[in-house]
Amino acid sequence: MSRSMHAWRRTLLAAALAAACAGCAVGPAYQRPATPSPAQFTREALPATAGDDAARPQRLASGQAIAQTWWQVFGSDALNDRVQRALAHNPDLDAAMAALRQAQESVAAQRATYFPSAQLNYTPSRQRDAVGTLSPALTSNATYYTLHTAQLNITYAPDVFGLNRRTVESLQAQAENQRYQLEAARLSLASNVVNAAIQEASLRAQIEATEAVIAAQTQALDILHHQARLGYASGLDVAAQESALAQARQALPGLQKQLAQNRDLLAVLCGDTPDQAGAPQFDLEHLTLPVTLPQGVPSQLVDQRPDVRAAEENVHAASAQVGVALANRLPQFTLSGAYGGSSTSFTRMFTDDNVFWALAGSVSQTVFDFGALKHKQRAAEAALQQSAAQYRSVVLGAFQNVADTLYAIDSDARALAAADDAERAAMRTLELTRKQQQLGYVDSLVLINAQQAYQQARITRIQAQAMRLSDTAALIQALGGGWQSGQTSKSS
Repeated sequence: MSRSMHAWRRTLLAAALAAACAGCAVGPAYQRPATPSPAQFTREALPATAGDDAARPQRLASGQAIAQTWWQVFGSDALNDRVQRALAHNPDLDAAMAALRQAQESVAAQRATYFPSAQLNYTPSRQRDAVGTLSPALTSNATYYTLHTAQLNITYAPDVFGLNRRTVESLQAQAENQRYQLEAARLSLASNVVNAAIQEASLRAQIEATEAVIAAQTQALDILHHQARLGYASGLDVAAQESALAQARQALPGLQKQLAQNRDLLAVLCGDTPDQAGAPQFDLEHLTLPVTLPQGVPSQLVDQRPDVRAAEENVHAASAQVGVALANRLPQFTLSGAYGGSSTSFTRMFTDDNVFWALAGSVSQTVFDFGALKHKQRAAEAALQQSAAQYRSVVLGAFQNVADTLYAIDSDARALAAADDAERAAMRTLELTRKQQQLGYVDSLVLINAQQAYQQARITRIQAQAMRLSDTAALIQALGGGWQSGQTSKSS
C-alpha cells in the first residue's frame, strides 16, 4: 500500500477521533432563571365582575385564552381595518422583521463551521528564468514558459470542546430574542392603534360637548347683554359671563390640537403620511366594551409575554458566551489537505508527474497572554449575571403591569358608574329646569347654566368611558396579547 494511502488513513483516523471528542461542549448548560410564582397578581382577590355598573359589566375570567386578533373584541370594523393596515405597512415592524432575518442568517452562517470548507484555485502565470545565473526551472530547459496551477484546499476545524456549538447556541438565542422582539413590536403596535382610535373617539365627543358649552355660554352672554341694556343686569354680571365664555373657548383649541395630532399619529402608525389621515373616523358609540376579560394566570405569564421571552433569550445567549470564552482557553485543532497539479500545458496539469498533494494537522494552545482569555471568561460570566438580573426585573415588571391594569379596570368601572350617575342627575336637572322655564318660574340664564352643567358632566363621563376602554386594551397587552395563538413570525 502506498505511503499516500497510509497518510490519508491517518488523517481520517484523526478526524474520527476529533469527531468522537466533539460531543463535549464546555461551559454551563442553559437553565431558565428562577422567577417569582405568586398565587395571584393583586394583593387581594378582585371581584369577578369589575365595578358595580350593571349596564356595562365586565367579568374577569381566570385562564381565558386571548385571541391573536384580540382587538376585534371592541366590535369595530374600522378599528380592525386600521390595525391590519398598521401590521402590514408599519416601517418599524418591517425593521424588526429584517432584524430577525439577519439574526437567522447569522445562525446559518455559523452552522457552516460544523463542516469542512473547500477552496478551488487556478493560477496561470507567464514566467522567464534567469538562465544566466540560475538553472532552468523546467525539465525542458525552456527560458520562457506559461505555468498553469490548479489546487483544491480543504480545511476542517473539529469542534472538540464545543466552541462552534456554543457560538451557534448564542446566535440562535439572539435570533429567538429578535423573534420575540418582533412579537412584542406587533403587540405594541396593535395596542397603540387601539389606544389612538379610543383617544380620537374621546376627543371628538369632548369637542362636541365643549362646543355645546360654548354655544350655551354665548347664548347666556347675549341674554345678559340684553338685560343690561334694560337695566336688569349689572356690568359685573356681564363681565363674569364674558370670563366664563372665554374659559370655555380656551379649552376648545387644545382639544382640537390633540385630535389633529392624534390623527397624524394614527396615520403614521399605519405607514401613511399625516396628509393621508382621512377616513375612517372613530366615535365612542361604535366601540364596544368587552363583556369578558382574561384575568390571566401568574404561573403562565412568563410564557405569555414576548418581552419576557426576549429577556430570557438574552440570558440563554449570555450563558452560551461563557462556554465560548472557556473553549477559547482550550486547545484548537485544525486539519487541512491540498491536492492539485501544475504544468506548462493546461491539459497536462493532472498527469501523474504533475500532481502534488499535502496533508497537515495542527494544534494551538495559548500558554501566556497576560490573563486576557481568563478575564474575557470572567467578563462573560458577569454578563450572564447581568442578563439574569435584567430578566428578573422584566418579570417583576410584567407582574406589576398586570396588577396595575387589574386595579385600574376595577377603579375605572366604579368611576364610570359614578360619572353616569352624575350625567343622569345633570340631565334630570336640565329637564326640570327646562319645564320650569317654560312655565315662567326661572329665567333663561338658569336653563343655560343647567345645560352647561350637563355638558360638563357629559365630558367627565366621556373621559371615564374612554379610560375604561383604554385600560381594557392595556390589560390584554399586559397579559401578552395572544401572540402565541398564531406564531406567524416563525415563518417570517
